Amino acid sequence: MLPEVKLDALMVRHAEIESRLNGQLSAEDFVKLSRELSELSPVVEAIRNYRSAAAELQDVEALFADPGTDSEMREIADAERRELREKLEVLQHQIRLQLLPKDAMDERSVVIEIRAGTGGDEASLFAGVLFRMYERYAAKQGWKVEVVSASEGAVGGYKEIIAEITGRGVFAKLKYESGVHRVQRVPETEASGRVHTSAATVAVLPQAEDVDINIRDEDLKIDTMRAQGAGGQHVNKTESAIRITHIPSGIVVAVQDDRSQHKNKAKAMALLRAKLYDSEREKLDSARAADRKVQVGSGDRSERIRTYNFPQGRVTDHRINLTLYKLPEVIEGEALGELIDALVAENQAALLAAQNDAA
Repeated sequence: MLPEVKLDALMVRHAEIESRLNGQLSAEDFVKLSRELSELSPVVEAIRNYRSAAAELQDVEALFADPGTDSEMREIADAERRELREKLEVLQHQIRLQLLPKDAMDERSVVIEIRAGTGGDEASLFAGVLFRMYERYAAKQGWKVEVVSASEGAVGGYKEIIAEITGRGVFAKLKYESGVHRVQRVPETEASGRVHTSAATVAVLPQAEDVDINIRDEDLKIDTMRAQGAGGQHVNKTESAIRITHIPSGIVVAVQDDRSQHKNKAKAMALLRAKLYDSEREKLDSARAADRKVQVGSGDRSERIRTYNFPQGRVTDHRINLTLYKLPEVIEGEALGELIDALVAENQAALLAAQNDAA
């Protein structure tokens, strides 16, 4: 059974927000309440549909149980009550999913870091494939991708690339991508046609806001330098590159992507804030070891999460033992959503099971 008291409270809160939004509010309160309303509206709609179907079922059950109901009408009522019971089960499941505890960071934008691992030049090329996959997937979601810093590989791809992906609910989708991604394919430079295995690591960090992390100026060492590598003469003539060291944690970030030192510093500070916040989240996760058992994977970035096998055209996610023979569609960003949706569903099922065990 659904917790009716909790459903009533959600309905009351939804009505309260609607009323407040019709009154005088500051811009900050309006944005905050509008966001809460958009999160509550789907569950409130499901609650209304559930209660309407429950009332309808009650009427049909009464008609079916009435001795005065003729056989033809009883047959119709029996068919209707079966349909309504199925509908109620679906609505109950929807509401239970929407009532699951949510990660406070799910709505945030992210910083994504992709680094070539074992495999030399082939690993750098694969890191480039992964970045383009996320870039295309982000475009399909209506998200914006901006490169923060990049170090290109000798024959293409990236030794390392860091980018911001901004939009609504980015972390909710991409948080499952953190870990080691392995590729099996024949390199273009391999004359004998042997399949090589190489890897790249992906880290997805929720973007932190000023209120999340307090960074003191005295804890920072900021260095400026000339940008290295490609970028034209202008880039190398000016000290536009920025390196920031957070002294207490030892975390170092460097950005040289933009010609403007001011813009590079802003990007570096955003990246530092995300790294510090992620570090704090990891500490909390370690302290909540029991909670982590119900999540898909451990979140450990050394964990091998997925294999992309080019000769067989398949992608396997090892956490949920799901294999799709759609490798081209996945790396084009078209079918990546199928993997992500399966991971979300698995995580929801694990949370529901844990909730039922605790009940």
